[in-house]
Amino acid sequence: MTDTGSRLRKQLESANFDPQNYVKQLSQQSDGDRDLQEHRQKIQTLADETAQNLKKNVYKNYRQFIETAKEISYLESEMYQLSHILTEQKSIMESITQALLSADKDETSKEMLAAFPKETDELKQRTLTSLLEKVEGGKNIMDTPGRHLVYNGDLAEFDVDNMAPIQKVHAFLMNDCLLIATWLPNRRGTVKYKYNALYDLESFAVVNVKDNPPMKDMFKILMFPDSRIFQAENSKVKKEWLEILDETKKNKVTKDRHKKEEEAPNSPARPEVSTNPFDEDDDEPADAEESVDLSLEWIQELPEDLDVCIAQRDFEGAVDLLDKLNEYLKEQPVTPKVKELRSKVDERVRQLTEVLVFELSPDRSLRGGPRATRRAVSQLIRLGQSTKACELFLKNRAAAVQTAIRQLRIEGATLLYIHKLCNIFFTSLLETAKEFEMDFAGNTGCYSAFVVWSKSAMKMFVNAFSKQVFDSKESLSTAAECVKVAKEHCKQLSEIGLDLTFTLQSLLVRDIKAALQSYKDIIIEATKHRNSEEMWRRMNLMTPEALAKLKEEMRSCGMGSFEQYTGDDCWVNLSYTVVAFTKQMMSFLEEGLKLYFPELHMVLLESLREIILVAVQHVDYSLRCEQEADKKAFILQNATFLHDTVLPVVERRFEEGVGKPAKQLQDLRKSTRPVRVNPESTTSVV
Repeated sequence: MTDTGSRLRKQLESANFDPQNYVKQLSQQSDGDRDLQEHRQKIQTLADETAQNLKKNVYKNYRQFIETAKEISYLESEMYQLSHILTEQKSIMESITQALLSADKDETSKEMLAAFPKETDELKQRTLTSLLEKVEGGKNIMDTPGRHLVYNGDLAEFDVDNMAPIQKVHAFLMNDCLLIATWLPNRRGTVKYKYNALYDLESFAVVNVKDNPPMKDMFKILMFPDSRIFQAENSKVKKEWLEILDETKKNKVTKDRHKKEEEAPNSPARPEVSTNPFDEDDDEPADAEESVDLSLEWIQELPEDLDVCIAQRDFEGAVDLLDKLNEYLKEQPVTPKVKELRSKVDERVRQLTEVLVFELSPDRSLRGGPRATRRAVSQLIRLGQSTKACELFLKNRAAAVQTAIRQLRIEGATLLYIHKLCNIFFTSLLETAKEFEMDFAGNTGCYSAFVVWSKSAMKMFVNAFSKQVFDSKESLSTAAECVKVAKEHCKQLSEIGLDLTFTLQSLLVRDIKAALQSYKDIIIEATKHRNSEEMWRRMNLMTPEALAKLKEEMRSCGMGSFEQYTGDDCWVNLSYTVVAFTKQMMSFLEEGLKLYFPELHMVLLESLREIILVAVQHVDYSLRCEQEADKKAFILQNATFLHDTVLPVVERRFEEGVGKPAKQLQDLRKSTRPVRVNPESTTSVV
């Protein structure tokens, strides 16, 4: 690299480099366009060298990149194993602590019983009554006989969705229900709380919430279909709440069972073997409850394992655990313990679904293409959420396609931009279709949603396409080439059985129709302008090269008999107006055939008919008005060229491009047939 290149590199790499000042100084110092071009070449050379160096560095460190990725994968696996070991150790420590606390609790209860032997249910009821006097709206709670206070304390309630603090509450746990009362901001006498809710112990389940600082010391109460989260003062109070709630619920179940047994008829005259066939069914729930073994270690740890999997984004592991549980409980009876386990697991399923839905939301990064969504989609399908997975997948891909189109820079020629636009859109659509077919292979009901989505995506593409091609008033030839490129790309989708050609045509028909009519009007105006200046003189092309070029142009237009109208030297026995009209109309026909599809048949046909009529009527008018015999013969020669050469070529080319004859053009040619007349006559056509 030269010294100038080194100085330029240092200047551009400087931390204080200001592009605006740099360009301003460069413009002031340069002598002209050549200096700017040379400086631009230097910067381009420097950019190419930098890109080459970066590419070499990537190749050089490619193996290290692969090894680093493998090491990261190994570390991730080891961290997962370490987390699992720590979870097991924590559960062991908690079980040991619980055993020690239960032993201490038994000793304490014995001491308390010895110290206060006269504490009875009546005393407990009296304590509850005195506490409930502080609750506004809680006087009717003591109407239930035998209800007494077990535990109470202050708690803080948090929002389940965003974990925001809601209010401060006071909870009263009784032997058959749980009362939640809110704190009154303006106290009135002894009243401190206001009645909020009363839950029967059998109507809710208590779930421990793992600590996630700053959110800690929390537990959740599940009441279908709602749930509430409370925070205790510290971990000790939280543990007391969980233990006492669990013990009170068990005591109530036991008490209710004994009560039913005492109320059941127990006559000694009846034999032990009952003749009632429904007695066996009454015993089945108890036997069934004993037959469902929920004491397995993996079942006991399932809720916490699911929390760990969700936190570590191990979605496959979480769904595997759910499948394992469903398989285990598939043929088992539904007992209260199974229902309680199901309620805990369903809450985790809801959380897992929310995380997977967030993974597929358009707010997430859209890089990586449709394959990046495969993980979340497959797990949602396994959870039985195939419809939601389909909807979110298609929304994600729609956002990705829209972003890609929006980021495409509009630069250079229109045709170049359309090539890039079609490449981006149809490649994305093809990749999305292949990924959709792979992910939803077993869900054929989702394919109709994909077809609907494809049509909406095509609308998005056509909006960008039309804005650049038709709204910018490009020439008809450019528009025809752009439409041809779009059609060719659209045919690529046929390899996966998706044909959107008709959709593309139906969306473009309005713009193409307007473009054809606009270009038709331009040709008619140009023809009328030339007709107004027509002098009916032979063309003199001055040079043989110009004559050869004109012959080649007319031959490419299909005018094979044009040679007979060329004379000696560089003269052409036709007027400039007729030759210019022929080239312009044949160009319009060729571009129109590139844009053609059945919905545009009459539009193209009527446009050709109107253009031809302008030229034919002008020739007819000139024949009628011209008095000089020589000029009249020359005009008749031009009319013969239009009728015998140009119009048949137009008819033949239209039939080749469309596939069926143009009856309107045939009728027009027959109605304008010129005849050989006396030069003194004014009759020209029949």
